[in-house]
Amino acid sequence: MSRIATHKAPMDAAGSPMPGEPAYLAVGKIRHAHGVHGEILMEVYTDFPERFQPDEVLYLGPETGQLRLLKCRNHREGLLLTFDGYTTPEAVGELRNQVLYVRTDDRPPLANGEYYQHQLIDLSVISDEGVTIGPVTEILETGASDVLVVRPETGPEVLIPVAGAFIRNIDLDKREITVHIIPGLLAEES
Repeated sequence: MSRIATHKAPMDAAGSPMPGEPAYLAVGKIRHAHGVHGEILMEVYTDFPERFQPDEVLYLGPETGQLRLLKCRNHREGLLLTFDGYTTPEAVGELRNQVLYVRTDDRPPLANGEYYQHQLIDLSVISDEGVTIGPVTEILETGASDVLVVRPETGPEVLIPVAGAFIRNIDLDKREITVHIIPGLLAEES
């Protein structure tokens, strides 16, 4: 079984979002101005902070303006960014508390067996015995591994670790995740 991993930050082979995928992905939140030359601190959401390179275009939202990145450098609390046209703390301060996005079709490719979290949301979870459990409604990030939150039609939510012992197959085309159910995982088995 290949390694299974999920990534926060999100296409088909043509470069378009898959059905149900967002057109834009949040990569960070702008916090406050830093220094006197127009730098601003960004809280990082993406698993790929190395993506921030000069001339990259970032978005303040799907319906709002574009920002061209001039410089990016590490800071203990995130990344310090400098944008074209923002040369003073006052100017860059207008961006404060806004979320930065990238286009979904501009996301980095993942290795085999790795998925963006948004790709798994709403996929149908089916046991390896063919029983439909329900859709994935959320992914919890824990220290050991991510956990799929599955909402059956009746009963409590089911928590399934994203680990090889539980995840048998993820088929994005069929929009299904096949899982191995161990005793006690489902409420009726408790």
